[in-house]
Amino acid sequence: MGELIQILFLLFIVAFFYSTVGHGGASGYIAVLTLMGISATLIKPSALLLNIFVASISFYHYYKQGHFKWRLFYPFAILSVPMAYAGSFVVLDPTWYKRILGICLLIAILRIVGVFNKKENSKTKQVPLVTGLLIGAALGFLSGMIGIGGGIILSPIILIFNWGNLKETSAVSALFIVVNSIAGMIGLFKQGINLPSEVFLWIAVAIAGGFLGAYWGSKKATNVTLRNVLAAVLLVAAFKLIFI
Repeated sequence: MGELIQILFLLFIVAFFYSTVGHGGASGYIAVLTLMGISATLIKPSALLLNIFVASISFYHYYKQGHFKWRLFYPFAILSVPMAYAGSFVVLDPTWYKRILGICLLIAILRIVGVFNKKENSKTKQVPLVTGLLIGAALGFLSGMIGIGGGIILSPIILIFNWGNLKETSAVSALFIVVNSIAGMIGLFKQGINLPSEVFLWIAVAIAGGFLGAYWGSKKATNVTLRNVLAAVLLVAAFKLIFI
């Protein structure tokens, strides 16, 4: 019982803070479930399922605030969806799976603590179509292969190249995560998957955390201390995944 409460608490925290920046939290869920000893066969589909719910909530809040830009979304999404489906059929060696996930966690940490955040620039650049297609294809394949939505990597790319501001990036990343996670889940269902009996509890706490986090993030609220605590926890998880 104590372990279940601990898992629920950690999933809530991950969902809350990831959703503030438009992310679904799959990399965080995978790290939590892996460190808590959940079977590897259950983690990937569970993380994608939680991702779909939380990222959908994030997208709703950011869309409602008028931050979603179709022109920023579609170049990445066109090829990412079929590639996420294809990537879901790839089975990685467990060691490489953990290392790649650990690297994704490090990127997520940098995004959460605001390393990629720049001062708002009113004049953003247009995404080159070919560049967007190639980035989307690569991130989609990685998403399906690892069991994440790809937003933790897409959002820093958008911010670095000044293709969107912070809120637009969060909105686009959220929907990008949703469509890729759905494609990945379809691929997993084709292969036959099992979900843990506790998954509905996990979904409930993730939805609660995601709703509060997305509302908070879309309203420009900040809480540096708690963000740093989450970053520290994820940093420990990333270290263990990469080196242990």
